[in-house]
Amino acid sequence: MARLFGTDGVRGVANTELTGELAFRLGRAGAYVLTKETKHAPRILVAMDTRISGDMLESALIAGICSAGAEACTLAVAYRVRKYRLDAGVMISASHNPVEYNGIKFFNNQGYKLSDALEDEIENIIMSHPEILPSPTGIGLGTKEYAEDALDDYIAFLTRTTTEKFDG
Repeated sequence: MARLFGTDGVRGVANTELTGELAFRLGRAGAYVLTKETKHAPRILVAMDTRISGDMLESALIAGICSAGAEACTLAVAYRVRKYRLDAGVMISASHNPVEYNGIKFFNNQGYKLSDALEDEIENIIMSHPEILPSPTGIGLGTKEYAEDALDDYIAFLTRTTTEKFDG
């Protein structure tokens, strides 16, 4: 069996290799692995590029995250995960690949790519042990939050960073 995670997350042709079902399973297992040590209601940031398959994958990924009892927040990932002390982040993007491709890449609570060990743990749960995932009900389910102010924060961060770089 081929590995789900490659060098830069899980990638493939959207709706053929990278399906909504797989995105749901990634969201569910990723939320569990990345937040199982938290002592609070976990929060995971989800962002995507403008690929046509992004809406499908985002909806499925968020459904998986919420089904594990975590809150899904939407917008820019690495910077916001650190700034708002979120538990994890996920980016839906296939960078420079043709439009039919897409990818799902997880980030830890510091905004960095996951270690191979964490990716292996997520993959192992999806492929061999989905029964260990929590299935909260009622108020234990997660929700989706729109981070409407995040764009202004991100623009300020970019402005500050480029100003420091060119002034320094």
